[in-house]
This record gives sequence, structure tokens and C-alpha cells, in this order.
Amino acid sequence: MTARLQLAQSIDAPLKVAKFFQASEGKWRSERRYYTLPDGETKEMVSSIAIRFLPPGCEELIKLAQLHGLDDPQILSCGAEVSWDSKDSVSGKKQSKGSTLFGVAGNTLYRDRGFATPKPVTAEYYFTNDQTMCLRTEYNGSVFEEELKLVGTNYRTRQTIISRAGEQQMIGQYLEKRLS
Repeated sequence: MTARLQLAQSIDAPLKVAKFFQASEGKWRSERRYYTLPDGETKEMVSSIAIRFLPPGCEELIKLAQLHGLDDPQILSCGAEVSWDSKDSVSGKKQSKGSTLFGVAGNTLYRDRGFATPKPVTAEYYFTNDQTMCLRTEYNGSVFEEELKLVGTNYRTRQTIISRAGEQQMIGQYLEKRLS
């Protein structure tokens, strides 16, 4: 990527992510399939997801900035609160329930918790186009590469690849349908 393109993406990124979070706001049904590598064992889940856009200066973003020890508690330009309730698609057994906060400053996405840790984490993000956001998060020796894509106004797709020590461990694929 050229330095000029990187600069343009850096300048546009906070505006793009705000539009992306606003377009994602609402209630969704997420159908997920996880593939464990290399054996290919699969697990299917269904989740109810609620996404709420967080404007600059809101209480949640100030707390998130403080959690990360950022000097300026107003630095996060926008964010989202995502809550979920998941169950196994086959057995119906409850899997997880919770929420997480996302906040943006520059090309960094701050979270109050990670996918596999309750500790605060950061991710670098970029857009391949206005509808597709990509994230890269690293912690505890693992790398999480994610792509979230808005498909029209009523669908989102997501794909997550989890690697450890340079080897892919799991692939998660998601189809999310807007409920409201």
C-alpha cells in the first residue's frame, strides 16, 4: 500500500467506521459455524445480537478510554455497544451471554474485552470499501483476523480466522439477518 493511500485511509477511517457502526445499529439474528482446524470439526451456534451506536463523549466511551489508560477521556470519536445471547443450534444449549464496548481513535479500535479474554484489547482496522471493515487483534499469543461486511441494509457477513504460532486454529463464519 502506498504512503499516500495509507494516509487517505487513516484520515477517512474514523468517518467510515462511524457510518459502519450506525448502519449496523439494531437487532440481529446471527447464524454461526465454527470450524476447528486441522480436523475440521464444526460447531453451529445461533445468537441474538443487539448493536447500539455510541456517539463521541458518551459515558460508555469515556469509561472505555479510562479503562485503556488513554490520556484524553474524550479521544474516542465513536463506538458501539454489542450484546449477545448465544445457544448451540443443534442442542439448543445456552453457550454465552454478554456484551462488549468498541471505541475508535484513529485507526485503532479499543475494546473492553477480547473474544477469548475478559481483559481490554485493541485492534487495528481498515476498510476495503465502505461496506467492509477488517480487524486484526493480537493477544495471548493468538491473532484474530476478522472481516465484517454489510450486505444491503438487512444482512451482514462475518468471517474470523484465529491463528496461534503462525498456524490457523479456527475459522468462524457468520450470516447475520436484521430483525429491527
